[in-house]
Amino acid sequence: MDLLANYGLFLAKIITVVVAIAAIAIIIANLALRRNSASGELKVTHLSEQYQEMQQEMHIAMLDDHQQKLWHKGEKKKHKLEAKEAKARAKRGETASSGKPSLFVLDFKGSMDAHEVGSLREEITAVLAVCKTQDQVLLRLESPGGVVHGYGLAASQLQRLREKQVPLTVAVDKVAASGGYMMACVAQRIVAAPFSIIGSIGVVAQVPNFHRLLQRHNVDVELHTAGEYKRTLTLFGENTEQGREKFQEDLNETHQLFKQFVKDMRPSLDIEAVATGEHWYGTQAREKGLVDEISTSDDLILTLMKEYDVLQVRYEKRKKVMDRFTGSAAKSIDKLLLSWWQRGEKPLL
Repeated sequence: MDLLANYGLFLAKIITVVVAIAAIAIIIANLALRRNSASGELKVTHLSEQYQEMQQEMHIAMLDDHQQKLWHKGEKKKHKLEAKEAKARAKRGETASSGKPSLFVLDFKGSMDAHEVGSLREEITAVLAVCKTQDQVLLRLESPGGVVHGYGLAASQLQRLREKQVPLTVAVDKVAASGGYMMACVAQRIVAAPFSIIGSIGVVAQVPNFHRLLQRHNVDVELHTAGEYKRTLTLFGENTEQGREKFQEDLNETHQLFKQFVKDMRPSLDIEAVATGEHWYGTQAREKGLVDEISTSDDLILTLMKEYDVLQVRYEKRKKVMDRFTGSAAKSIDKLLLSWWQRGEKPLL
């Protein structure tokens, strides 16, 4: 009997452990499904409240101990009154409102392939869903440009705000060049820091060719195409003068489209004078009409806080472990390319 009892107890323990493991596995699977069901998350931060809290902390730090105690007592009374008012509003079915319009702050730090446009699309969609007549959007932009189709789509996303007649301001603290400026010019107002890099309204492409190297090693490369201009310049084949002419023709056509887009967005700009591929510092860009004001995004936001509730809207995509590693590598490459570009184009301070 003791043997059977011990065996039954042992069996019960085994069953309990198996059931517990199965329950944990089900919970983990459900959590994984929930995470995978959403590709990202929209986050809204009240920058006005953050600034007020910072201002209060600085104010308290400048008081002596007695003044701090009095201040804290006053704040406790104030919070109690606010809590009572909020409770009363909730009972009446009212919502709290400061009465101010909203300023939605978006951030775009663009890479060479402009993959950040996916998050920008979600952020603009979210803003348009709640935007009222007096609200505005501020985009803090940083980009040296990149692929044409990527930045063309990014500019088109900003045009959605323009078409809905939502006032858009672009603030450039560091760089908005080439595709970056294509985005910036969609705004009704461009604000740039004094030493930010602006312009570069041009198109560039370079293709290395290894044909002579392969020829020296008796390596043949065959390229078969259907269509006269399916390939103009190649990496490994022998490039022809006809192919080079067509390649240059395509670059000129893209440049013309770029110029026309900027001209449509900023009609008062002397496009032929600034569409040379050159770039300028913020103060120089202001003189040429590429930007409207000289200021930093920080000063701009602090000024607008007097009239607006400032809300930062950010859409964060969920990343897999492998994406985190590849994303870090891509950022490193982008920084290296930007560093080379800056060293080649302008002297370092």
